[in-house]
Amino acid sequence: MVHGRSIRARVTIATVVAFGILIMGGLSVISMMYPVRARAELVEQADKASRRITTMIDRTRFTGSIPPVDSVALLQVVDADGQVVAASASLTGRPPLTSARPSGGDSRVSDRVCRPWGCMVVVGTSNRATVYGPAVAYAAVREPFLLRSSFLPAILYGSGAVLVAMLGWAAWFGVGRVLAPVERIRRGLERINAEDLSMRVEVPSNRDEVAALAGTVNDTLGRLEDAVERHRRFVSDASHELRSPIAGLLVRLEAGLGERTEADWRAAMSDAQRLSDIVGDLLLMARLDAGTEIGRERVDLGRLVEEEVARRPARLPVTLSVEPGLYVEGSRLRLARILTNLLSNADRYGDTAVWVSVRGDGGEVVMEVADDGPGIPEEMRERVFERFTRLDRTRSRDTGGSGLGLPIARDIARAHGGDLTVGGGPRTRLILTLPRE
Repeated sequence: MVHGRSIRARVTIATVVAFGILIMGGLSVISMMYPVRARAELVEQADKASRRITTMIDRTRFTGSIPPVDSVALLQVVDADGQVVAASASLTGRPPLTSARPSGGDSRVSDRVCRPWGCMVVVGTSNRATVYGPAVAYAAVREPFLLRSSFLPAILYGSGAVLVAMLGWAAWFGVGRVLAPVERIRRGLERINAEDLSMRVEVPSNRDEVAALAGTVNDTLGRLEDAVERHRRFVSDASHELRSPIAGLLVRLEAGLGERTEADWRAAMSDAQRLSDIVGDLLLMARLDAGTEIGRERVDLGRLVEEEVARRPARLPVTLSVEPGLYVEGSRLRLARILTNLLSNADRYGDTAVWVSVRGDGGEVVMEVADDGPGIPEEMRERVFERFTRLDRTRSRDTGGSGLGLPIARDIARAHGGDLTVGGGPRTRLILTLPRE
């Protein structure tokens, strides 16, 4: 598919215009300079031969025809009366080549003579003391056909036009070959829609910029497919997550309309609070996905951990091991949210105790939250960071969390230039690393 303003057309037009100006300009210069230069060379050749003849007739009279001199075969010696006294074989018996004679003290004369059979450049050199008396030696050189023909400009400009046309065709063909993979990529992208993002564009076999472009397009499509799939899964899981507390809240409210017992109202408040927490988590994840700018301040991570542990009520005892003076840069509120999520997770699934440590490791600050719960299988250590993921039967929708705590914590960590991972060992270990400030 070629558009009126396509790159192929623009490059072809630019090539034709640029090279057309250069070539036609050069041919114009050649068409003007070539005849002048060529005739000058012919005059020089004839002049040398004429001077040679003038020197020869100082003491020598030709008994026959004048032999060729330096490949010049048209030679004559004309005396003061205008009579040809000596001539080359091809001019024997013919009148003088030209009537022009040196004058004004100049011993040399140049003339251009045209005959039915062609044009010649004639140069004559005078000598007053020859065996023939005062005489002029003439030498003539025929002009080449192109020099005396009107076809020279036509041949030059015709050849130039053909060359420009060939360059235009080469540009059109070459650019078309270069852009053919791009056109295939465009057609491939046209076939891809939001309903099916699994298709990919063709990657050329040669490793050039177009192949790199196709690879980047496929990588982008892969990320887009993953993002769309995550979005669909997110919407589906969010619907399930919200359905349970909303249904429970409606049932308890309906029951409360008749009985109005304190237990019913307390359960309704619990469902409403859980619903509020889920909605709050969803809003926070939406902000994180949108790349909302986080606040920047200097935070003592160890002190923040101590304050949050002391402030938060817990089911299990928490053991602290904190190195002082470890600072990071970021949002104090968001970093506290990471710790809250990790402590909630450890307190919920631990058996008897929770351990929290903060230490320095080169240019990083490492915070670790561990518990003695059932642990996380090695093959599932990345899945726990997927939204709405629960790994065992105890983590039900009714008794467990929303499945958003760890994904939110990792997103916040990465927004601060760090990461959140699951460590190995018998304990459940969640390790946060942040750049040291």
